Amino acid sequence: MNPFKGRHFQRDIILWAVRWYCKYGISYRELQEMLAERGVNVDHSTIYRWVQRYAPEMEKRLRWYWRNPSDLCPWHMDETYVKVNGRWAYLYRAVDSRGRTVDFYLSSRRNSKAAYRFLGKILNNVKK
Repeated sequence: MNPFKGRHFQRDIILWAVRWYCKYGISYRELQEMLAERGVNVDHSTIYRWVQRYAPEMEKRLRWYWRNPSDLCPWHMDETYVKVNGRWAYLYRAVDSRGRTVDFYLSSRRNSKAAYRFLGKILNNVKK
């Protein structure tokens, strides 16, 4: 089923407006102005309805591509043995080149299964 069926505006116009709103945080009235400059007269409340309807799916599909390139800096991973609540555990930790923690994982064992689980957790979080 076509989610744009019955709309008064073309699919591309709707998608551009929603994309600009999600990517750049432009206000609805500013978007109305920008579209008017391009010959598309649409009310800001209509753009609001488009964003409410189409943005969740669009953002879910495109979030990975919209990341800021500066966020995609190299990671460094380390594991260490730490005591947590009186019990020893392995702490797997990933940090970016600025020293900020990307993610961490505590495991009672140090094996390839724990390492793969940690890497899978990181990659799943990055794609979200």
